[in-house]
Amino acid sequence: MLNALKTLLRAQPERRSAAVPAGQRAYALGDIHGRADLLEPLIAAIEADDAAAGPAQTTVILLGDLVDRGPDSARVIALAREWAGRRPVRFIAGNHEEMLLQSLGSVDVLRTFLKHGGRETLLSYPVNAEAFQAASFEEVQGLMAEAIPPADLAFLAGFEDWIRLGDYLFVHAGIMPDVPIERQRQGDLRWIREPFLSHPGDHGAIVVHGHTITDEAEVLPNRIGIDTGAYFSGRLTALALEGTTRRLIEAREEAGRIAIHTRSIA
Repeated sequence: MLNALKTLLRAQPERRSAAVPAGQRAYALGDIHGRADLLEPLIAAIEADDAAAGPAQTTVILLGDLVDRGPDSARVIALAREWAGRRPVRFIAGNHEEMLLQSLGSVDVLRTFLKHGGRETLLSYPVNAEAFQAASFEEVQGLMAEAIPPADLAFLAGFEDWIRLGDYLFVHAGIMPDVPIERQRQGDLRWIREPFLSHPGDHGAIVVHGHTITDEAEVLPNRIGIDTGAYFSGRLTALALEGTTRRLIEAREEAGRIAIHTRSIA
């Protein structure tokens, strides 16, 4: 009986480690939320890491929520657009990009947007704070339309919902378990927490996501969460993937300066 069990176990195929395709490298960045001061050095760190790692087909993926809450969303958008002009960068739409765009045409969405960091986004553009404070919601919509360049709005409107690369699936918030990616609802991709976060099963790919803040990057068998709450924690996290290897590159606010920390993870 024991020998038969050993034979059966030896016959089982070993579980293959998740990987990106050969010759490719990927960097995924978590929720930036207006922290241009963290994004700029993290961009430089990723560029240095990519150069040191040698030739590859490299793709950078920003997981959404570039805007709101932090002090300089306008600068974050400018940095992101400039970076995409220099190398392949892909952008996933987060719930905050969704709110910003929809608030231009809906007062109800605008109210929610302003409560969740939209005020900081608007004031990062050339908007007079006193005029903003005195404005009605309809007038705020007018201020937004005047202050945010059409090119920035078009940039945000062009973000993707999900990206698949090898054994990894990149989304903003997560996915509805047991639903094929092609049938996922946009609302779940941008807003979901449960039942995604507690689901223990295989999603058919390792889901790399932001949206839900954790103190450290959360590395689980079926998902990797890299939203480390940059807007209040002072920590912006990126995940580097090549072959079956994984590394974290973080820009951290430490004693008045920004330090870069890199470490390998399983």
